[in-house]
Amino acid sequence: MYKEFETERLLIKPTSEGDAEFIYNLMNTPKFIKYIGDRDIKSVESAEDYIKTKMLPQLKRLGYSNYTIFRKSDLIKIGTCGLYDREGLAGIDLGFAFLPGYERKGYAFESANRLKKAAFEEFEIKEIKAITSKENISSQRLLEKLGLEMTGTIKLPNEDDELLLYTLHKKRLQY
Repeated sequence: MYKEFETERLLIKPTSEGDAEFIYNLMNTPKFIKYIGDRDIKSVESAEDYIKTKMLPQLKRLGYSNYTIFRKSDLIKIGTCGLYDREGLAGIDLGFAFLPGYERKGYAFESANRLKKAAFEEFEIKEIKAITSKENISSQRLLEKLGLEMTGTIKLPNEDDELLLYTLHKKRLQY
């Protein structure tokens, strides 16, 4: 019903309630909590509820949301990537997170680049944005490699930290 995507090494599928255990594990990694934030996911059940209340409504409303990333070679769930209609951010946010054992292997670039292409070509989004903490240098480098440019800073509602804001317009598209 909803679009799935594929790259040379990855399958990119909309996150479902069946991914609750994986989402629980991912959202409780130290880097996720440090750089993205504590989502108060303290059990597999609370992860399932998070998927139902935060991810699936946007998927139903817009046709895109959070995607679970599978490695094709063994179908292991390794991370997430998504296009988010985030409160406090005008525009659609491109975001990603991977389990520690799958970082620095090109998977984040590969999945984010595919979703960037889908955003512009299939979902007809005119501009994508991304936010990251000032300390998350690897995320900043990846966003730049994807063609996004830092355009300022932003504070999201109910958050204390000022984040770096990156933007890419469809007219400047590069794959």
